[in-house]
Amino acid sequence: MKRRSFLSQATAGAALLPLVPPAPEIPPPLVLTPPATMAPRPDGAELVWGVSRHARGWVELQDEAGVLHPQGSTAFGYTPQSERALRVRLDGLTPGKSYTYRIVTQAMGNPAATQVGEWRRLRTLDPKAQETRFAVWNDTHLHDPTLRQLYQSTPDVDFLVWNGDICNQWDQEALLIPALLHPGGTDFTARAPLCFVWGNHDLRGAHGFRLADYVATPSNRSYYAFRSGPVAVVCLNTGEDKADDHPSFAGRVACQPLRQAQAAWLREHVLTTPELRDAPYRIAFCHIPLRWKDESLASNQDYDNYSRRSRDLWHDALVQWGTQVVISGHTHEPHWMPPSAAFPYAQWTGGGPGLEEATLLSGHADPTRLQLSLRTLDGRLSQQQELRPLS
Repeated sequence: MKRRSFLSQATAGAALLPLVPPAPEIPPPLVLTPPATMAPRPDGAELVWGVSRHARGWVELQDEAGVLHPQGSTAFGYTPQSERALRVRLDGLTPGKSYTYRIVTQAMGNPAATQVGEWRRLRTLDPKAQETRFAVWNDTHLHDPTLRQLYQSTPDVDFLVWNGDICNQWDQEALLIPALLHPGGTDFTARAPLCFVWGNHDLRGAHGFRLADYVATPSNRSYYAFRSGPVAVVCLNTGEDKADDHPSFAGRVACQPLRQAQAAWLREHVLTTPELRDAPYRIAFCHIPLRWKDESLASNQDYDNYSRRSRDLWHDALVQWGTQVVISGHTHEPHWMPPSAAFPYAQWTGGGPGLEEATLLSGHADPTRLQLSLRTLDGRLSQQQELRPLS
């Protein structure tokens, strides 16, 4: 057969074949992350989870008696909705009680979809408990192996403090959901609710201002206080490690007014609230330490090892409150500074982001002592301190 005849017949035959429609596009899963339990309180907490498209969500909550308490509304008359992350604030719960809950997510457009999560457990804080346990991470800087090992090493506690510098900088919006709600691919709040503390790197990048859309706190501010058992906790935001007008920020930050607001809040709220003012143990968490072993370095470099700007504003109130220890990160160097005449509160910093330098700090308080332990990720105890109750 001549080539031209063959091609003509082949073309004619192909025209008779049925057209195969393109395969339908498979949408991504509606729910992208497990629900992150944040902002623990005696009367509730807040759940945040990532979604792939416009959806609404609610929480089915059961108490120990099996009574269902549906949760999910906003102050503006809506069910919680978002194109990126859903947030449901749990309210009206009983202090120190365990609940089971599951999230329900429903797409608000086509393709229709409803996803019901697995039942999970939540326990509210109890300010009147005889004891409490907590754990602290810091300076993870998107190091997934470190995050996974921290998760594996963290025991069951009443609350987990993530003490700043979650990232290097938020230069991509796509970083936010996996970094904040599913770090290292872990279900990181499955065993303990999260208390988030802002680090200086968490303010950086074009999308740093979006953290408030994904991170919940009890007060809806980046500073807050609470009581768990005999321990009163103050979480503070030390802001950036450079002046607000530093050219690298391009006008994006205004940390000094924030520090001033916290100074007023310490005086007006922390010093006057009985359950905080009279707690047997009093701890402050902030990312940048308020003291450092060599404070002369600050004048010879472009960044701060310790936050003198914060200390100048907060020191008197912290001393008056009876702060026993300030727990920080930032330096990537574990270091304990005992109290002194000038600084009646101790200062403790944790390690860095790598597996070999990262640390896990844990605390256990009962009526007789608050024991603080710092371990490397291979489980080795590197330092331990004990604090006695103030009252």
